[in-house]
Amino acid sequence: MRRSPRHLAGLVTALALVAGTAAATVPAQAADNPYERGPDPTESSIEASRGSFAVSQTRVSSLVVTGFGGGTIYYPTDTSQGTFGAVAISPGFTADQSSIAWIGPRLASQGFVVFTIDTITRYDQPASRGDQLLAALDYLTQRSSVRTRIDTSRLGVAGHSMGGGGTLEAANDRPALQAAVPLAPWDLNKNFSGVRVPTFIIGGEADTVAPVSSHSQPFYSTLPGTLDKAYMELDNASHFFPNLPNTTMAKYMISWFKRFIDDDTRYDQFLCPVPNDSDISEYRSTCPY
Repeated sequence: MRRSPRHLAGLVTALALVAGTAAATVPAQAADNPYERGPDPTESSIEASRGSFAVSQTRVSSLVVTGFGGGTIYYPTDTSQGTFGAVAISPGFTADQSSIAWIGPRLASQGFVVFTIDTITRYDQPASRGDQLLAALDYLTQRSSVRTRIDTSRLGVAGHSMGGGGTLEAANDRPALQAAVPLAPWDLNKNFSGVRVPTFIIGGEADTVAPVSSHSQPFYSTLPGTLDKAYMELDNASHFFPNLPNTTMAKYMISWFKRFIDDDTRYDQFLCPVPNDSDISEYRSTCPY
């Protein structure tokens, strides 16, 4: 039987309404990542000194904590988007949190709660610094004034020098962590084959304190080949590149934490394929992630 144009038009409309109703019954978030925070990233947004979130900070005295030396918490003031992932960061040998303070608000403004810590003594070794990073995360998620802003299932660690070695130690000890970023790491332990945490090692080509040939590169090589991992060497950078604002370091650190703490695949574009950046002398990875 031949259908009239009006009848066909009505049939099309009815089918469209049915399809629309069916689609409406599927939660809108089902196809989205509930952990995404902030606008779509661009090269300029991850290179900026501040991201889209306003940031506040609170000082934590060593007198009210156990297992580490206190520190400063930087956190987004916006609570409308839900909870955030969190990162604890350790300074290096003989240094205090002031040596890495610039990283705190820079990361927090991209949508993380960040805890730059002091160690119990300035001379603590990497294994101790790893324990202190984990103690800081426990304080941050269980006792701190910002604990309700944090998703306790999305945590990461970072650190400079012996704090970078401590980052690897912490990742080795707590496989539930989501990401680790050691910066110019130093550690007498050269075997991290037990690490199950996505790890991005950043070394300095001209580092004479923790030469990449005897620290960063062996660390990376012993991480499992099946692990999501990357190694970046900054062109002509000394051991102390994390102590001053460093755009190249920050942009890839942000991208790694976004990708693995927030499961935010919008940041894949900055990590895979291998970045073409004149400030990078070497880059290795197990990409795609």
